Amino acid sequence: MKKLAYLLLGTLLVTSVKAQMPVELNVMTYNIRYDNPDDNQNNWKYRRDNAANAIRFYDADILGTQEVLHNQLQDLKERLSGYDVVGVGRDDGKEKGEYSALWYKKDRFTLLDSGNFWLSETPLITASKGWDGACVRIASWVKLKDKKSGKSLFALNTHFDHIGVVARKESVKLILNKVAELSKGIPVIVTGDFNAEPESNVIKGLTDTSNNKHLIDSRTVSPIVYGPAWSFHDFGRIPLNERTLIDYIFVRNGVKVLKYGVLAETKDSTFLSDHAPILVRIAIK
Repeated sequence: MKKLAYLLLGTLLVTSVKAQMPVELNVMTYNIRYDNPDDNQNNWKYRRDNAANAIRFYDADILGTQEVLHNQLQDLKERLSGYDVVGVGRDDGKEKGEYSALWYKKDRFTLLDSGNFWLSETPLITASKGWDGACVRIASWVKLKDKKSGKSLFALNTHFDHIGVVARKESVKLILNKVAELSKGIPVIVTGDFNAEPESNVIKGLTDTSNNKHLIDSRTVSPIVYGPAWSFHDFGRIPLNERTLIDYIFVRNGVKVLKYGVLAETKDSTFLSDHAPILVRIAIK
C-alpha cells in the first residue's frame, strides 16, 4: 500500500509540475494568395512547395492561412502531413470560395472543439455577406489541448473585408465578442489578414484597452522584433516605403510573446506569396 501511495504521490507531483511549466509554441499567420492564373511566375503552382517548406522549416505549431482555395488546401494537406486542418469554403460552407483554414500539429494537440462563423449580421448563416462588405468573409476557430502539459488554448483565424467601412467596424465587434464567448477565459491566439494598418480604426478597435474584451498585438509586446515593418508587398511590386503591415497575430488571457518576425523571403526570384508570413514564439502559463 505504501508503494502504491508513493507512486500516486509521485504521479500527482509530476502532473502538478507540468501544469505549472509554461508551454512554448510557434504560431504563424500566412496569406498564401489565392490560385490566380494571371499571377504568371508567381502562380501557386510555382510557390506551393516553397510555401509548405517554409511552414515546416519554421516549425509552426499553429498556423492561420487566408485566401486558400480548395485545390490549395489539398496541395497543403499533401505537403503538411503532420497537420490537421479546420475550415470551410466561405461561399457555401463546404468547398467553394476561400477558406480561412486553421492548421495545428496533430501529434502535439488534441482537438476539443471547432467551428466557423461568417463576418455578418447573421454569423451562423452560411455564406452571409456582412453589412457593406465587398466579399463574403469567414472565421474558423479551434479549442486545442496540448497533449504533454494538458493545457488548453483557443485559436481563431480570419480575413477582414478590404472595402466595407461598416463591415470592418462591425467585424471588430463580432470578433471580440466571439473570442470572449468561445474561449471562456483560456489562452487566446487570433491570426489573420485584417486589411488594416496598425494606426487604423480596425486595429485600434481590436486592441482598445478600455474594452475588457480587447486583444493584444503580438508585435507591440515582443521583446524581439525581426524583419520589416510591413507584410503586404504585392509580389515585390510595391515600393519599400509604401508597403504596409496588414497581417497580425493577436493574443490575450495570459499568453506571453517571446519573439516576433516578418518572414520577407524569396526563393531565387519567387516570393512565398504577395504577403510575408508572420511568425511569433509564445509561452502559455
